[in-house]
Amino acid sequence: MNARIPNLNAETMELQLDGRAVKALPGETLWEVALREGVEIPHLCHTDGLRPVGNCRACMVEVEGERTLSASCCRAAAPGMKVKIDSPRAVKARSMVLELLVSDAGSTDEYTKESELTQWAQALEVPRGRLPQRERSAYAAPDLSHPAIAVNLDACIQCTRCLRACREEQGNDVIGLALRGSAERIVFDAGDPLGLSSCVACGECVQACPTGALMPARGAGLAEVTKRVDSVCPYCGVGCQLTWNVGPDGEGGERIHTVTGRDGPANHGRLCVKGRFGFDYIHNPKRLQVPLVRREGVPKDPADIEAVKSGAKPLQALFREASWEEALALAAQGFQRIRDAAAPGFESPLAGFGSAKGSNEEAYLFQKLVRQVFRSSHVDHCTRLCHASSVAALLEGIGSGAVSNPVADVAQAEVIFLIGANPTVNHPVAASFIKNAVDAGATLVIADPRRQQLSRRAKWHLQFRPDTDVALLNGLLHVIVAEGLVDEAFIGARVNGFEQLKASVAEATPERMSEICGIPAETIREVARAFATARSAMILWGMGVSQHVHGTDNARALIALALITGQIGRPGTGLHPLRGQNNVQGASDAGLIPMMLPNYQRVSEAAVRAEFEALWGGEIDARPGMTVVEIMHAAHEGHIRGLFVEGENPAMSDPDLNFARQALAELQHLVVQDIFATETALLADVVLPASAQPEKWGTYTNTDRLIQIGRPAVSPPGQAMQDLWVIEQLGRRLGADWSYWHAEDGAGQAAAEAPVARVYEEMRAVMAPLAGVPWSRLLREEAVVTPAPAEDAPGQSVVFVDSFPMPDGCARLVPTQFRPGAERTDADYPFVLTTGRVLEHWHTGAMTRHASMLDAITPEALVSLHPLDAAALGVADGANVRLETHHGGVVARASVTEQVQRGQLFIPFAFWEAAANTLTGDALDAVAKIPGFKVTAARLLPE
Repeated sequence: MNARIPNLNAETMELQLDGRAVKALPGETLWEVALREGVEIPHLCHTDGLRPVGNCRACMVEVEGERTLSASCCRAAAPGMKVKIDSPRAVKARSMVLELLVSDAGSTDEYTKESELTQWAQALEVPRGRLPQRERSAYAAPDLSHPAIAVNLDACIQCTRCLRACREEQGNDVIGLALRGSAERIVFDAGDPLGLSSCVACGECVQACPTGALMPARGAGLAEVTKRVDSVCPYCGVGCQLTWNVGPDGEGGERIHTVTGRDGPANHGRLCVKGRFGFDYIHNPKRLQVPLVRREGVPKDPADIEAVKSGAKPLQALFREASWEEALALAAQGFQRIRDAAAPGFESPLAGFGSAKGSNEEAYLFQKLVRQVFRSSHVDHCTRLCHASSVAALLEGIGSGAVSNPVADVAQAEVIFLIGANPTVNHPVAASFIKNAVDAGATLVIADPRRQQLSRRAKWHLQFRPDTDVALLNGLLHVIVAEGLVDEAFIGARVNGFEQLKASVAEATPERMSEICGIPAETIREVARAFATARSAMILWGMGVSQHVHGTDNARALIALALITGQIGRPGTGLHPLRGQNNVQGASDAGLIPMMLPNYQRVSEAAVRAEFEALWGGEIDARPGMTVVEIMHAAHEGHIRGLFVEGENPAMSDPDLNFARQALAELQHLVVQDIFATETALLADVVLPASAQPEKWGTYTNTDRLIQIGRPAVSPPGQAMQDLWVIEQLGRRLGADWSYWHAEDGAGQAAAEAPVARVYEEMRAVMAPLAGVPWSRLLREEAVVTPAPAEDAPGQSVVFVDSFPMPDGCARLVPTQFRPGAERTDADYPFVLTTGRVLEHWHTGAMTRHASMLDAITPEALVSLHPLDAAALGVADGANVRLETHHGGVVARASVTEQVQRGQLFIPFAFWEAAANTLTGDALDAVAKIPGFKVTAARLLPE
């Protein structure tokens, strides 16, 4: 338990603890004062971060002059108070409370080795056996209905920590307290088994429980823990800090048994189902453990993907095992042959896809490999499929592709405008802070064609017609301009292009935009007024905004909304595109995009190239490279002949998947570096087994621009190697004079810190936002928000306070006009199909489909459709259906739900059995070159 250290230089009061004078701040509790003074008072219902309730009475203290004892966890300190913690009366009361609780709960050690009840009972030498044991009642029978959480209510002491964690911290409202007296009990929803309740398995209740009444399933709470490793979550862009709890695996090795949330800046101890229970993918027996080389005479056939994934064909039919020396030699020789055969002066025939799941160091070294060694600018990663349009619009409008304010700033926002995002699914911990803010009085506006869990907290849910984002946003802009709600002083001092914007939205009246987007004109007016007149208003968006052929226009309109109202540059305001993967921000910062070198320095600028050429040695191609989808087309046309893919899975993530898979199969040389035999790996010539995040050192930059350090908890399995080592080895074999990995660092399989630090420091030298963040500071502080220009000062959590990083310091408004997208519904394809994620699964499923508890919770793809559409088609909930578009078809089960509107369908893209991107087209946003995943014309047929 860590006491939060207050500023005792502020106004304080003086009181006595056991005769010793101490200081306290107004509002501080006696428990907090004692803890800060090094005295830990027994406690069970209270824990740091939860609202104190004082219902267990284990923390009683005596206050001089008062008849009754006081619960120190909720008794506020007062000037002159004389508190006796160790008085005989207080000690006896605490001991009796613990003895009663032990008799009520019995031996909680059978569920967890870390029962706080047992620990306090032993510390106070509480006698056992004097009081009768509570009889086990019917309701206390174990509930093992949930794949991730075991419920053992016979160990429950009704401390309500789980209730407060669920309802007040995570905002999920699943756990309640039912009945009264001796029958009092914890319930889920209306008394459902946990597995049938609305629980989202964030596990906050498990972390809060002091007795083992709520525990990880499969007896994980009883596993021996021999070390605890502090690190950062490998999933979404929130960047939650956590602790890997590691112990023996029973076979002479180590494994992660459980995960605990840490009090990091982005999560304050909270986790979601993926961070809490999605860690055992690293121990999956399907992990790649030895290099693989394609067998001679075995062609690369996209049909093999389904054959191998379904088990109809063994992996060994396509590949043979190889030594690292042979595999690296073959990988390098293939790239060298293609590189050296290219005609001078022509675009390089080599390309690379790096990873937003890897570290900053891996992203930096990967793009350096492509640029310096491949002599190519064709390097990209999954941000092209996620937030490329957001970054393009932000760079164009305000000079920076980063967020202006952290997610936590929602606590200071009067209005929260959430558009095209479902954070309860994609960023659950961020969603919990939004829930907390709304519960504290903030106004939430949601704009999204689909309903979501946050909708019940929203004052307005603008369920507009799919693909009409620009019409809705221009309607809001029209009202703000027409009614004089703009911030004229802010515009005059810091914004260019207002007159052009004003003219552009002059005809975008709410009535006209209502006809397009389907939102009533008066509602558009009400929302516009609320946003513009708010003391502080913050905009957050997701891929529902960016994954369109007009995604850049969507983001331009959001930027205009913030700029003309002056809602940027202050706490509780600003623009925040919620980053998808754990290091999308960092990978982009590090130069893993085709037109930018590290720190968003354009490759086409001679002075920029000269700096990097001096650092790296050799020339850098001045031409911006091709993007992900463009590379696929170039591969199909024979212009790109070699591709290195590290930790990406384009054979699942790219649009028009049949085309993309065929293009991959047509490559002369494909090398894949990954932890599993992904769909992409099945089309490779050489497959290199890599390390997972819990197996290596590295830094990661979250959606808040917070750079954090990840540490290794276990070793990679078999012969799998560190990703940085593999990239360096390929570079060396292709002529690079690299020496990040020294002999004293050991083999590449070892989790060596020094080579990672060397790459980091080289990267930091060319990235101004990291100037004040040396490796030593990260080790010391764990997390630093960027930009951080000085080592002895905190970073800047809110940016654009006084100016924008534009030539004249002013932002630029870019007008937009509504234009229909490339995909149109018709009589044959009457539905609009949207793709996205589900809570338990991540991206293409390469990690989460191999995590046992996550795959048990959500084992298959479901197609969501509205009940009226289901009735018209004669489709029952749970029935098999065939979903078809102009591009392909899949079979899945139907989920009949009002979360989608009539005429809309939704399918997740994590399931190879029903690969969603088989259905999507590859029409691109003209500016950002991002595909329009969110709108595809479709039809649904009973199977």
